[in-house]
Amino acid sequence: MTARTVRWRDRIAYVLARTFVCIVQSISLDSCRVVAGLLARVAYDVLKLRRGVVDENLRHAFPEWSERRRRETARAMWRHLFLMAAEVAHAPRKLHAFSFNRRIRFQDRRQIVDYLLQDRPIVLVTGHFGNFELSGWVAGMLGFPIHSIARPLDNPLLHDWITRFRESQGQYLLDKNGCAPQVARLLDASATIGILGDQHAGDKGLWIDFLGRPASCHKATALFTLTSGAPQLVVTMRRLDQPLHFELAIEGVADPACGGEHLRNVRTLTQWYNDRLGSAIRREPSQYWWVHRRWKGRAKPRRSRAATRPRAA
Repeated sequence: MTARTVRWRDRIAYVLARTFVCIVQSISLDSCRVVAGLLARVAYDVLKLRRGVVDENLRHAFPEWSERRRRETARAMWRHLFLMAAEVAHAPRKLHAFSFNRRIRFQDRRQIVDYLLQDRPIVLVTGHFGNFELSGWVAGMLGFPIHSIARPLDNPLLHDWITRFRESQGQYLLDKNGCAPQVARLLDASATIGILGDQHAGDKGLWIDFLGRPASCHKATALFTLTSGAPQLVVTMRRLDQPLHFELAIEGVADPACGGEHLRNVRTLTQWYNDRLGSAIRREPSQYWWVHRRWKGRAKPRRSRAATRPRAA
């Protein structure tokens, strides 16, 4: 248990979450798919959860789309999110070393395995796309431990419970707050680091284009590769036609040993991995997490050195 104070509403949320998982595990994945479709209708059409945020994000990413297509994609996104939660609940019982060949398709198995078996550090970058929650879990299950950078949940009970799930197969969590020295040591030890590359970095982040809009990105994602020589792999785990069936794909590789213009500096590498994530999202937009405010704020104009130089008295 963490040292953080546990409030009464944290306990209620924890009990409700555990109860939800028990109910989900008691029904089949096919039934979960039907229920996810019904809940998607309720979330979008009745409760109108984050409806304005989702529609705004889709309008900017796909300005050529009609209003009807945006609505259909929004409902499909909610269905994806509910089904994703059901897949996570079922994974410990149904996704294991003896079943992964039936449930996971590799776009390029040889390339993935070759990089993970090298005696070099690796930086894996993904986004809130497909079932990103299970991607690190699956890698650990297959014998490739990953150290994933994540923000601790506000609810200590939920945080400890979900951490136990994530680490049960060899995925280890690093607190994103102040983890840079720890990541540097892990990269020196040829470890694999997992990062969600589409998280808002605030006003001090690096502003680049993501799906047609300026977005603030963490500079550390590129720096980990540029300072350590670790190949950066952009990976996705897209759901196929059936629940708990995925395609694990490499969308691109930035390897300092091979060079390339995208490795010129932090900005070019950050733009490169965002372009790769954006391409995957455009191919399957219903599997992206449009509910989060990825494009908060705006870049502040740079002040010239002359403007910031103190005037003489």
